[in-house]
Amino acid sequence: MSRCAEEHPEHIGFLLLPQFSMLSFFSAVEPLRIANRLSHRRLYSWHVYSRDGEPVAASNGMTLVADASIAALPNVSTMIVCASFYPERHAEPAVLAWLRRLARRGIALGAVETGAYTLAQAGLLDGHRATLHWENLPAFAEQFPHIEATEELFEIDGKRFSCSGGTAAIDMMLHLISGRHGRDLAVGISEQMLHSRMRNPHDHQRIVLDLRAGAGNPKLRRVLEAMEHHVEEPLSCEDLASVAGLSRRQLERLFRAHLGTTPIGHYLKLRLRRARHLLEQTEMSVFGVALACGFTSAPYFSRAYRTHFGRSPRADRTALRRSRDRTGRLDGEAAQRVQ
Repeated sequence: MSRCAEEHPEHIGFLLLPQFSMLSFFSAVEPLRIANRLSHRRLYSWHVYSRDGEPVAASNGMTLVADASIAALPNVSTMIVCASFYPERHAEPAVLAWLRRLARRGIALGAVETGAYTLAQAGLLDGHRATLHWENLPAFAEQFPHIEATEELFEIDGKRFSCSGGTAAIDMMLHLISGRHGRDLAVGISEQMLHSRMRNPHDHQRIVLDLRAGAGNPKLRRVLEAMEHHVEEPLSCEDLASVAGLSRRQLERLFRAHLGTTPIGHYLKLRLRRARHLLEQTEMSVFGVALACGFTSAPYFSRAYRTHFGRSPRADRTALRRSRDRTGRLDGEAAQRVQ
């Protein structure tokens, strides 16, 4: 690295929206700090922006001081949007216009967690791949069907990049640093952070299915993956058995042995959980949610939902949003009441 590079670090901006994820933000910033420390050069500088220049409250209730408001036109090469709960509430016209202005200047735009919502609402992800937290992916795909939303840990697509949030921001930043300053530096940063390994984009966002389900059976895993990828148009039990190369009776025995339920019972719970996420995170009608989760009968959907969660879909949507307004996530007591 030349002395010129040291004197002219790469400037990174972070736009913080209310209720942003503190974990995701620090996971993105700390690799930059450690890169400077390990290289003994000022490779990066970073600045925080908010809509009005005032401190921004994170989802954990803590606030972070901003360096400037969006009234400023920042001298940065990259701007990363940090968002979390209800991103659509905070994507104000002024924010979207500001991001479009940055894009016109050729500034690279990134997102952590639900920051992809903001970029999508600004029309800045058209023609690009994007990812975000697994919990928000179904709602994002429904709202922006023209955007290629993936389940990757992170996506880097030209001058647009995004990650699923949390510690995935570490992996994304390590990948960007590796591309700019070499893998050795990125590995050194990973070791400093006690990050056991640099994950690639294709690593699972969630605990792999066989571990989450408590089963290492590869046939069961194939069926579970098929279920997760066919929610809107559910597969029949015979189709699921075919995926595993089993008879229907063999498949039922497999599910009872490993999961203590039937394939149809497990599939129904998976679709109802997806429906719950859509009710909480989108403005889709109850019947629209039902259709998106493979229920063609509204009365059957409502009965199944009430049986599983203890409330009608409409009542549960209201309760979920009230709880999230108070705590950022569904609090433990409320979760116990509706499980």
